[in-house]
Amino acid sequence: MLVVELNKENYEYDVNSLVKAFYPQEQVKILIPESREETRVMLREQVNIRAEFYEDGAEVTIEGVSYKWNFDEGSGDTYKDGFKRFFYRTLCQVTGRSLPWGNLIGIRPVKIAYGLLEQGRSELDIVGYYMTKHYVSEEKARLSVDIAGRERELLSGIHYREGYSLYVGIPFCPTTCLYCSFTSYPIGGYRRMVDAYLDCLIKELAYVAKQCETRILDTVYIGGGTPTTLEPAQLDRLLKSLKQLFDFSTVKEFTVEAGRADSITEEKLKCMYSHGVTRISVNPQTMKQETLDIIGRKASVAQVEEAYALARRAGFDNINMDLILGLPGESREDVQRTMDRVTELAPDSLTVHSLAIKRASRLNSWIQENGVSMLRNTDETMGIAAAGAARLGMKPYYLYRQKNMSGNFENVGYAREGKFGLYNILIMEEVQTIAACGAGSITKRVYPDGRIERCENVKEVALYIEKIDEMIERKRKLLGRDG
Repeated sequence: MLVVELNKENYEYDVNSLVKAFYPQEQVKILIPESREETRVMLREQVNIRAEFYEDGAEVTIEGVSYKWNFDEGSGDTYKDGFKRFFYRTLCQVTGRSLPWGNLIGIRPVKIAYGLLEQGRSELDIVGYYMTKHYVSEEKARLSVDIAGRERELLSGIHYREGYSLYVGIPFCPTTCLYCSFTSYPIGGYRRMVDAYLDCLIKELAYVAKQCETRILDTVYIGGGTPTTLEPAQLDRLLKSLKQLFDFSTVKEFTVEAGRADSITEEKLKCMYSHGVTRISVNPQTMKQETLDIIGRKASVAQVEEAYALARRAGFDNINMDLILGLPGESREDVQRTMDRVTELAPDSLTVHSLAIKRASRLNSWIQENGVSMLRNTDETMGIAAAGAARLGMKPYYLYRQKNMSGNFENVGYAREGKFGLYNILIMEEVQTIAACGAGSITKRVYPDGRIERCENVKEVALYIEKIDEMIERKRKLLGRDG
């Protein structure tokens, strides 16, 4: 464990994120003046990094060696931004390495390029901004600008102010994967609650439909969990209710994240197709059977391939596949074999995730038993995925990052022309209101001035059912407000 002591609060998040990025194998504990006295006493002798903040600068001491920074008000940096830049440079010097995304720790790095393009800045100028202001590698800077330009073009027909998108959450899965921290519950233990859950979900959807009836609905996304854990009759009921409650005449994209092959049947696929679903996901994560067994995905590689073939036969011409790089024990050769097989199947879009180690996932326990060195993601494996997407005629169209990502890389969505996932861009760039219904979902209201306000639904299924009227009241306060 690395213990970091700060003499001032409000820097904990930035410091923790950067230290964790440089030392991914370590647990990081931050001490601030407000930390409990017994904790401070217990860990005082174990401090590895100490940061002291002054009005005109700061001093960072790492394993007994001090590094000083003087704040220059004329530099154009705020004090906090200047310190972040200094702290990043110091960690580079101490460890002898740099990070592909420099000192950027937020999940939406492309948002910077998007905003600067909106201001009329040139692509070359923006690449330079990433590299000099945030120490981002040229490769990642150019990728950000490329994606931001594509996003602007794709969203040019979206109704930002008068429109909205709809998210529908189904928080059930066949099983919980090793790496998962999403709001999801094994369907086996919750099957008796599903109909009651759908009752409440449809009630919430009915409120949103009424509240937003004067707005244009652009995209609809049913996620989870795994929506196809619903029985065919339950899925039919949900889709039928959506079509009755909302005006789909303006909807540009209707997605169901089928996801798990062991939940996909011909009957469910026919149901989705008959209700006008235009885009689905069939997500293998990897095509290596041993890895699937380790991470707890019960569907075999053969089932993934069969589910994909069923979806094609059902008529779907916009199928996404998710892959995860850095899964336990996977090598460069494993990633190459996965990409070769995916290329043969030829999906219409591909989302390549870098494994993120979430505190709420079982992966943390696995790492303690097997070691973080078993999780390998490199420039080479990221390049294999990008090359596979290019072979399929796909271009990168959205990107986001998460905390504690394997290799400190990113998640990238690739798609063929005309198959880009609009909802994915909207949720990442936060340019449109998204009304979200279901347990664990978060509604975001985007105001004309760019301000964003949120309201959350409770995560636990039984509590969501019990408090559905309170969930609707939260939406009334947010969506019913003028502005």
